[in-house]
Amino acid sequence: MTKLNKLYNTILSLKELGLELGEDLLRQTEELEQDIIKNEILPVISDKIEPIISQIQHELVLVVDYVPNEPLSVRLSRKSSITKEMETVDITPDPQVEHKTGETKRTFAPKSAKTNLRVTLPNGKIIENRFAYETLYKIVLFAGVDKVRSLGIIQCGVPLVSNTKDNYYNQKDIGDGLFLITHSSTVQKRQQIERISKELNLDMKIEIL
Repeated sequence: MTKLNKLYNTILSLKELGLELGEDLLRQTEELEQDIIKNEILPVISDKIEPIISQIQHELVLVVDYVPNEPLSVRLSRKSSITKEMETVDITPDPQVEHKTGETKRTFAPKSAKTNLRVTLPNGKIIENRFAYETLYKIVLFAGVDKVRSLGIIQCGVPLVSNTKDNYYNQKDIGDGLFLITHSSTVQKRQQIERISKELNLDMKIEIL
């Protein structure tokens, strides 16, 4: 059994026992998952494709889109470097939000007994993950990160999609220097998705499971 399988089976076992997985545990789980992918999965993929791709005599970028239970999508770009292009973009950082911590007791978003979300797209496709924050993340990617960011949705005083790492609340790194705040209840995440759906005319059906 691989480390990833052990990780996923452990999470499934905890959920089957009815144990609540807090934000800190979710964050640690996500970091472990990314570490395993980075240090064990990607090197294997690199070793497999290098003998094939080394036959090509010009620079290119391969973009791999992987969604569980769906066919793998590999796209080709003749751009020599994505990083070079990103460095030319002038990005104004969101202001760092000052949270009152001192002697004030930290308040957490109310927990819902039901922690999963199911989103049905107009074409019938269902987006549903192990945790509500994962479903929110997938919806943000589906709707378009830049489009969602432009809606100006705020959570805990922080932009839902921000280019500044908050020093207090949990955020998910979604790439390109952007972060998705996940410190919210399942109900709040549903409301955020409902707003995204309404303002971007996506006609999605959102359910709490």
